[in-house]
Amino acid sequence: MLVAFCLLLFHTGTYGFGILPGKSLNHFEITENALLNTTVHVCRALALADGTAFTFPSQPYTAEAVAVSCNAPKSSKSFQQAITSVTLHNVRVDLRHALNASFHFDEEMFVQGKKIITEGIQAVKASNKQENFEAAREKLGEILHPLQDFYSHSNWVELGNKQPNPNLIRSDSSIGKIADKSRATCRNCNGDDCRNNILEDIINEGILTSGYFGIVPVVSTKPKGKCSHGGAVDQTSKIEPKGGINKDSFDASHGHLHSKAANMATAATSQLLEDIRGAAGDRPFLQMMGISKGSGKALCFVIDTTKSMSDDIEAVKAVTSSIIDSEAGTDDEPSFYILVPFNDPDFGPLIKTTDAKVFKNVINSLSVIGGGDEQEQSLSGLQLALSGAPVNSDIFLFTDAPAKDKVLKNTVIALIERTQTVVNFMITSSNVVNSRRRRETPKKISASDAQVYRDLAQASGGLAIEVTKSELPLATSIIQESTTSSLVTLLLTSRNSGNADKFFFLVDKTVSNLRVYITGLGLSCTVISPKGESKACTDTSGSLFTTSQSVGNFQNLKLKKEVGQWEMRMTSANPFTLKVMGETTIDFLFDFVEESDGPFKGFDALDTRPKAGVNGTLLVTLLGLDTGTLTEVALVESAGTKEIVGVVEPQETGKFLVRVEQIPSEEFVVRVKGQDSASTIVFQRQSPTNFRASKVTIAADSNDVLVPGTLFSVSFTVKTDGPGGTFTIKATNNQKFHSEFPTSLLLETGKSTEGTVNLTAPLNTPSGTDVRLTIEAEAPGGLDTNYIVLRISVLNPITDFTPPVCQQLSLEADCPKDCTLDTWDLSVRVTDRDDGMGVERVSLKQGSGVMTTSLDPDNGNITLVSYNASCCSPNMELQVVDRVGNVGTCFFSSEEGVTSPVSMSTKVTYSVFLCLTMVLLEMYMSTVGVIQLSPPPTREGV
Repeated sequence: MLVAFCLLLFHTGTYGFGILPGKSLNHFEITENALLNTTVHVCRALALADGTAFTFPSQPYTAEAVAVSCNAPKSSKSFQQAITSVTLHNVRVDLRHALNASFHFDEEMFVQGKKIITEGIQAVKASNKQENFEAAREKLGEILHPLQDFYSHSNWVELGNKQPNPNLIRSDSSIGKIADKSRATCRNCNGDDCRNNILEDIINEGILTSGYFGIVPVVSTKPKGKCSHGGAVDQTSKIEPKGGINKDSFDASHGHLHSKAANMATAATSQLLEDIRGAAGDRPFLQMMGISKGSGKALCFVIDTTKSMSDDIEAVKAVTSSIIDSEAGTDDEPSFYILVPFNDPDFGPLIKTTDAKVFKNVINSLSVIGGGDEQEQSLSGLQLALSGAPVNSDIFLFTDAPAKDKVLKNTVIALIERTQTVVNFMITSSNVVNSRRRRETPKKISASDAQVYRDLAQASGGLAIEVTKSELPLATSIIQESTTSSLVTLLLTSRNSGNADKFFFLVDKTVSNLRVYITGLGLSCTVISPKGESKACTDTSGSLFTTSQSVGNFQNLKLKKEVGQWEMRMTSANPFTLKVMGETTIDFLFDFVEESDGPFKGFDALDTRPKAGVNGTLLVTLLGLDTGTLTEVALVESAGTKEIVGVVEPQETGKFLVRVEQIPSEEFVVRVKGQDSASTIVFQRQSPTNFRASKVTIAADSNDVLVPGTLFSVSFTVKTDGPGGTFTIKATNNQKFHSEFPTSLLLETGKSTEGTVNLTAPLNTPSGTDVRLTIEAEAPGGLDTNYIVLRISVLNPITDFTPPVCQQLSLEADCPKDCTLDTWDLSVRVTDRDDGMGVERVSLKQGSGVMTTSLDPDNGNITLVSYNASCCSPNMELQVVDRVGNVGTCFFSSEEGVTSPVSMSTKVTYSVFLCLTMVLLEMYMSTVGVIQLSPPPTREGV
């Protein structure tokens, strides 16, 4: 999962805006600043539209402060995750596409670089339209990197431009005059002074050029007379004309223009975000950024809909109604509702909505059908839910049948690890009529079949609750509790043996609503408080419990709050799980990372399992404490006592690099301990997800989009540091697209073997469809396995790049001097071009009047707009969007008439906004240093 604040800016150098401490702005800061600033303006616009007050957060903006200003304080964690995902995929371009000039606008690759941006924008808009917000974030981060590099690597700033190039994000316009391949653009620098190395005729004629870059000193890599990128790593800068033109840092070849280039890149980033915002709409844009009403969590059900599940579905209906009725309008209201039905042979579709009433109606309309061989497609339904639910979700799967698709178990575990989603299984048994024997026989899942669900629950940090159908309503209390915001895990462990064990967890003063969940049969437990008071888990008398509930194999305790170290003593002859949770704003995010072995050193977040038995690295971010620090980070064996404590290296505020000597070969969780330097708070938190390491390495990369009806190929490599042999290969995707791949590969220890997965999407697949491709490699005998999960966006070819246009039909405005005495009226026709995709949305961007819209009865491609406003509000502005996301604005005034509609990127008022942004950034650069990270850079950023 891409949730750790992987500042992949622990680089010893980057290919793009550099990271020289205290001096230059970098991709991370440029992106984060623009995201925070745009989000603030979106929230302010919504507040004004709703007639509510809006308070700007204090500078510099933080995710937590912006979420509070947006009246969504519970979204601070998901907002920070969204920012991290975008910035991570931005900076990752330097590691994965370091020598691809198109991603950096080097070597005069202007057409190719622009294509990456414009096609990426189309993919982002399509993903947002399908509510596949995570896919949108990842693609957004990727395209922001070349967008930002354009201003550092080209001569746009040297040409005297004061604003970003609006045509970089428009498919229907030229980026500008580009230097011919044979045209000389640079001269040698005058010693170390490269200020005037771009030729005068290039500047005078407004010709675009950019520097060449290479790490091998081959003369042919740079044509005669062309500029170089410059810097210590760039070997072309030693070939005449010597020097460079990049503005990545103050110490770069054109470092005197670094501030202007960085500020221009920030403004261009804001410009692109505004275009995406316009296409999506304000509230969907905020959803893309992880900001939504309520808890920020999803209520997700995966439900068996065979006939024997009638009672279970009634229990689901009851708990859903209870949650919706009790939490509607509160901070704990789920932000998303997801349902995936399954039976045999069908599963799906995934139904996702933010509307509680819609979800309630969907649940209430569920019907049961079939049953057959008593095995259902439960893991297929779970795979679909894991692919569509937000990260860090809680999923509840209801079934009374074994999984028919056990072959998907490893795939499901891979998705659980990547998304860090908790899956709880509600497994029921009942008396049903056996049609053959005509008598009542118990329907119960066998121990081996139930073990599949128990294993998946343990992997995710969830519970496998086994009850009768009549007991299910009592067990559903956990569902309502899981929707509570700010839940954290204090302790999570399991045991397969029958030994007596002691477990400890720390409760700090910020934790409330302590809950203990236990699953298992034939066990006894004792709770010991920090003051030494001891009670059996079944004893509800005294001062330790407020509730003690037991049903089936599930026990639910609610503890009274007492700060300090608690103890749980467990004795059982059977396997059990123990989970302790509480509510608090202090939490953490993390990811496993590895150092890049490419030309530019740095850390990249893993898309796979970490390597077993060797040293490893985590990047951890502490949430909810401005003055907090981590004192310990450990990898703790899930079903044992072994711990591997890492070395914590503080980075910028709230962020920590953690190095461990050895990644465990056993299943493990991540535990952190810390304290608040401004108070007496000492805390402990734990990841709910269980992780595994592997001696198998699998690598693949896919940054293109999948065009329906066209073969899409993904190359991958597999390597093992363990025993060689014939490895089983499996590739699955959540959309059930046809795929072809090698079912096995022969591996030798220490050597890589290549393979290819070919995918084909049906022609009717809509743009924005999110494809999760999981490629797995399993060692002989199933002794080891690893995977990689790739996200691929579907995009149909687009030929419409022109926004809708507005035509004024009438304007009645005879306003008196006292503007309060009268109103003015406007009538407008909005149309897309004849071969366009049609108008999708017209909204009021500026103005305090009343707007109504209707379709032209004679032409459904025409939208009629009527507007009435007080004469005291003489201006109005429409935002018009077509069905492929082209955005235009139209400005009207009772005083001046109408101006021609223009696109977002060229609108005068928006240009003013960009100029103000650049002025503020100039002020920021003069007063604030860049984030200091360690280890410090060892070379000039390139």
